[in-house]
Order: sequence, then structure tokens, then C-alpha cells
Amino acid sequence: MSDQTTGGRETAVALKYDGKKAPTVAASGLDEVAEEIIRIAREHKVPLYENAELAGILAQLDLDEEIPETLYRVIAEILAFAFHLQGRTPQDASGSDTGDA
Repeated sequence: MSDQTTGGRETAVALKYDGKKAPTVAASGLDEVAEEIIRIAREHKVPLYENAELAGILAQLDLDEEIPETLYRVIAEILAFAFHLQGRTPQDASGSDTGDA
């Protein structure tokens, strides 16, 4: 997720989903760190999703922290779409250790 409207600062949050538990924060950062997260995601063809409000909420979580239950539905919809873009299903994540989306 990325957001370019947080007080003029770019924010990026990467989520990891292994298919066994709730998605967790894999990376989070502002400005140059955000740019690096986005660069790495593009390099690895990880779909990007831009949502300023959601990125702001997720950026408040610690690394490896599970997303809050209140975000399960919206994150599930985003992950399902990201998996679809990659020709995968969310069930494919449980069979690999690279379930980033």
C-alpha cells in the first residue's frame, strides 16, 4: 500500500500473508524508505494498492504485527484482487513462504 498525501510525505506499507493467520506488516516507512519499499515491490512484480487512509492506519502497526480484525474484510478484498492479478488464489499462499501482496 502506498500513500502520497500524508502531510506531503510518502508512506508505504507492505503486508505478508501466509494463508494460515491474519496478514502481518512486513515493511513500513516514510519518504526514502517508502520509495525503497515501492521500488522493491515493483522489482518483484508485487501489485501496489494506493489508499491514503488505509496506509496511514497500517503504518501505525509494528513490524510483524497482525492487521486488526476491523481491517480483515478490506485487506481480504485487496489480497484477493492482488492474487487474481498474479493468476494465483489466496490458497496458493499457504503452500509458499513468499505470500507477499
